[in-house]
Amino acid sequence: METHDIEPENWLAKTTPAATVVIFRRDPEGGAAQLLMVERNASLKFAGGATVFPGGKIDPADRELATRLGGEIEDMAARVAAVRETLEETGLVIGIEGAVDGAIAAEARRMLISGGDLAPVLDAYGWRLVPDQLVPFARWWPKHRTERIFDTRFYLADLGTGAVDIEVDATENRHLFWASAKGALDLAAERKIKVIFPTRRNLERLAQFETFEEARAHAEATPVGTISPYVEQRDGEHWLMIPDDLGYPVRGEPLEMAQRG
Repeated sequence: METHDIEPENWLAKTTPAATVVIFRRDPEGGAAQLLMVERNASLKFAGGATVFPGGKIDPADRELATRLGGEIEDMAARVAAVRETLEETGLVIGIEGAVDGAIAAEARRMLISGGDLAPVLDAYGWRLVPDQLVPFARWWPKHRTERIFDTRFYLADLGTGAVDIEVDATENRHLFWASAKGALDLAAERKIKVIFPTRRNLERLAQFETFEEARAHAEATPVGTISPYVEQRDGEHWLMIPDDLGYPVRGEPLEMAQRG
């Protein structure tokens, strides 16, 4: 089969490190675990109108905090960014140890939005960051020709019962909702939501599991390799593909059908 890498000559210079977190909660009706999905505003340049998981780019302050925490700096900075972006985008507090309820989370969110950095928020509320509560799941680094390329680390986190309030950040997002991985795929098939290529592949992978514990065990047993989609010729048709042996039950789809952000 003929394959083609999708790499501009200056892809490294265009790369923006980012982090995304797949947040689980138990289904109140007793079904498969539900995931928090975020519908982005249509006006955004990247993935406008698409439904994705919470996350965003890694800021310099995230790296500063990661340096104080220790460990591998890029991974730790991504975990910090995942915690910060989740609080900012949704009002949920994940990956911390300390007293928290709905009122405290709302106050912390306002402080974070006002200042932009997570460290002062942790200090103000006596919280301690617990990076191990975020489970490494995947790393997507699509080097195709776009104005911006995101090197995104994906993590899993668990809310347990999920008895929490969420609130949309209207600057970037227009809707938040909970759905099982299969439920989100069904919504995409019915064209009720739009999902880009990485989100679809990750939902297919997550749909294999009924609980956070099952997904976590799978993630811990599966190496996190860097995923850079490529084009492959199949029976005269171009397909957008990802590598094998990284835990994904579906590796690609026809290029003309793929939504790439």
